[in-house]
Amino acid sequence: MKSILEGRPALKQEVDKVAEVAGYLWQNGWAERNGGNITINITELVDDDIRKLSPIGPVTPIGVTLPHLRGGYFYCKGTNKRMRDLARKPMENGSIIRILDDCASYEIIADNVVKPTSELPSHLMVHNRLIETGSPYRATVHTHPIELIAMSHNRRYMGKDVLTNILWSMIPETKAFCPLGLGIIPYELPGSVQLAEATLRELEEYDVVLWEKHGVFAKGLDAMDAFDQIDVLSKSAKIYINSKCMGFEPDGMSQEQLKEMSVAFNLPK
Repeated sequence: MKSILEGRPALKQEVDKVAEVAGYLWQNGWAERNGGNITINITELVDDDIRKLSPIGPVTPIGVTLPHLRGGYFYCKGTNKRMRDLARKPMENGSIIRILDDCASYEIIADNVVKPTSELPSHLMVHNRLIETGSPYRATVHTHPIELIAMSHNRRYMGKDVLTNILWSMIPETKAFCPLGLGIIPYELPGSVQLAEATLRELEEYDVVLWEKHGVFAKGLDAMDAFDQIDVLSKSAKIYINSKCMGFEPDGMSQEQLKEMSVAFNLPK
């Protein structure tokens, strides 16, 4: 059977980025078993022939009405699918869905009947908000970075911007490449409406948020952009934890040095 990606280089490029990122998540140890999710908005890459495609799966309710997604198209990792498998065969471990006119349901149009992630409502709620606000961001990534999750088990790191300032201070590139820092979301049941709503609120201020004792959720221009921000924050967490394991509290960059960075790189204060 011919893949929907054939003859569509721009669409293939975006799905290939997802596959590449999925491989990195697995290699980093952030995607055990079927852990993690990636969803990208591919509406702008869809042509008339794709719009005419008949569904290959049943109409499925999203569980929430999202008015800004009407007629939108998304590539989604499949539920119970492994990132390491998606990295090799993205169209066998993920699918392309079409949001129907009721803005409350979807249908699979390609390539296989792979049911999207169970956290699809959370991802689509974020995409709905991104479209509503005119954001250029088209990707959402959820994964389980070891060191960041470990730090979320200590209550003293969970105050607003406490971790942001620790991570920024570990290496100059962290503030340069993650200028908004890291949002914090207290523990909520995975896949719950409460977690989705809390994530939506926190993403108004941050590009990456930490789900306490669970993982991180990031938005970005594409899958690689979202991954890069998580990767940079994780590097800072490694530096901090390695310093603690060596028996000392790392000095970190001073507030004056961080302000100097902000001015030099024209970053948010």
